[in-house]
Amino acid sequence: MPVAVVTDSTAYLPPELVRAHRLTVVPLTVVLNGAEGLEGIETSPADATRALSARRVSVSTSRPAPEQFARVYRALLAEGADAVVSVHLSAELSGTVQAARLAAADVGDDRVAVVDSRSCGMGLGFPALAAASAAAGGADLAGVRTAARDAIDRTTIFFYVDTLEFLRRGGRINAAEALLGTALSVKPIMHMPDGAIVLRDKVRTASRGVARLVDLAVEAAGDADVDLAVHHLAAAPRAEALLAALSDRLGDRLHDTYVTEAGAVVAAHAGPGLACVVVHRRR
Repeated sequence: MPVAVVTDSTAYLPPELVRAHRLTVVPLTVVLNGAEGLEGIETSPADATRALSARRVSVSTSRPAPEQFARVYRALLAEGADAVVSVHLSAELSGTVQAARLAAADVGDDRVAVVDSRSCGMGLGFPALAAASAAAGGADLAGVRTAARDAIDRTTIFFYVDTLEFLRRGGRINAAEALLGTALSVKPIMHMPDGAIVLRDKVRTASRGVARLVDLAVEAAGDADVDLAVHHLAAAPRAEALLAALSDRLGDRLHDTYVTEAGAVVAAHAGPGLACVVVHRRR
């Protein structure tokens, strides 16, 4: 493959897709009460969920070091890749993109291109897959980067959380927004229009939250054929209900579907009960 594609662990891609598309996944780090673990390797979603449910337990996350990215890029180039395209978690949420860009500058900007997905979960995963497909088709660095960026423009993410408290703790929303949600007993639905987490809608119950996610996803699909990803955190029945409703509404326009549990990094900031839908509009 002339161009190798790298992403990070917050894409939450099914393992079979990672293997089939020859993606390289760089893990972020989760810190549970001072103990560090690599997401998906040393720390699972269940680990983070248990920690978040306990009292007096601190949970935080950290980006990969630039040196970690540089080692990955050099190894791929040494193995025969002509170039590398590295697609990552929104720069509004993490320093991962910055670390990747520092590494790219060290290795050589003419051989490594870094793309900010402006999203997370399969909002990152779909652009990484598009990049890998372009690379497999023989596209050069510019072509693979363009494929990733085009997929970003055709991908939309919405997610429901039981409480805004975990997003507040992680600094992803401000205290006033979290307090308002708590005071009004609001169940929030969020989206990421420009890479940052923004309140999209407010509902009163979890069931209404799932129903609203379905409506928003169908609206985002428009008239296009789509692929869908559904993520959850300790809420598998919620994810199953979401996918079933979307399958019914979208019918023959729905093609590939993926259901995965969100990893420890998103768990640390969203909390148990998360339900997320990612809509990828096909060309």
